[in-house]
Amino acid sequence: MAVSITDLLKEVIERGASDLHLAPGSPPRLRLVGELIPLTEYGVLTPSDTKRLIYSVLTDIQKKRLEEDLELDFSFGIKGIARFRGNAYFQRGTLAAAFRLIPFDIPEFKSLGLPSVIETFAHKDKGLILVTGPTGSGKSTTLASLINIINHTYHYHIITIEDPIEFIYDHDKCLVTQRELGSDTKSFARALRAALREDPDVILVGEMRDPETIEAALTAAETGHLVFSTLHTNSAVETINRIVDVFPAEKQAQIRTQLSFVLIGTVAQKLLKRKDGRGRVAAVEVFIPTPAIRNLIRENKLHQIYSMMQTGQSQTGMVTMNQSLAKLYVEGKIDLEEAKRVSPDTKELESLIRSFSKG
Repeated sequence: MAVSITDLLKEVIERGASDLHLAPGSPPRLRLVGELIPLTEYGVLTPSDTKRLIYSVLTDIQKKRLEEDLELDFSFGIKGIARFRGNAYFQRGTLAAAFRLIPFDIPEFKSLGLPSVIETFAHKDKGLILVTGPTGSGKSTTLASLINIINHTYHYHIITIEDPIEFIYDHDKCLVTQRELGSDTKSFARALRAALREDPDVILVGEMRDPETIEAALTAAETGHLVFSTLHTNSAVETINRIVDVFPAEKQAQIRTQLSFVLIGTVAQKLLKRKDGRGRVAAVEVFIPTPAIRNLIRENKLHQIYSMMQTGQSQTGMVTMNQSLAKLYVEGKIDLEEAKRVSPDTKELESLIRSFSKG
């Protein structure tokens, strides 16, 4: 009997994997603690195998979009197992796909091991909060935990705009409406502009992809809404540069000014292998702009921000990536090689480790 997609996705759950990869000419592969492991017992997949497995979780409309666009983001749930985010795509004329596990239950914020100052972002009444990092760094989980705090605490209307919808929120104290690109709206920017007429208090934008989306998000934050979003950047300074650089030169000063007023904070995440081999742990940079930093953003003196972050921990709760890495190493959670692998400055990291070890 041919293997089913349900069989393979059960393997993700049972083995504690984060992702499933399907491609012709290879066995199915699971991502376990950051590495791809082949499931050789299922044999090598053929092009017809991958097409059958991928099409088994797509609607007719999704199949048509995949054939027209040659790639497709989607999400789906398997009853009693979990939800998954998928991306199907063509390679060398055949179908391949990656599936990411999304637990049914949204993790409690305290279970994520993140700095406690991040939790305060859920209690702001307006402004822009960005969670950044590479794919697979836990951005969606961090955002979901913050949205869940709001959902259980305030009587608000939360609108999420996602591609695709990942975590499913129950209506609790909040009314939570979720819109998916392709089926519920044509674009992030269009949905954001419409959201301002839908009486929201909180807006979650899946990703700041283009000038129209960024501009609409800044406007929403300016006009009294709390806006959450993500970017594929690795630090606060890189995040600010990425947002500003999307716009033509003549508009960049205006965007910097807007950003300097509405930005509440950024969180840059990286997932690292634990020293004991039991899963992964997050290293996190937390950036909270002070009045002096807001002024640096307006004046385009971003190179001065890092030194202010290094000294701003006690006053604001800011944490640099190297401070986070040094702490994880001194606590015995990661080894030195893993810390150096992702460090933005290994000499500074070594200095911090010596300082933390003495303290």
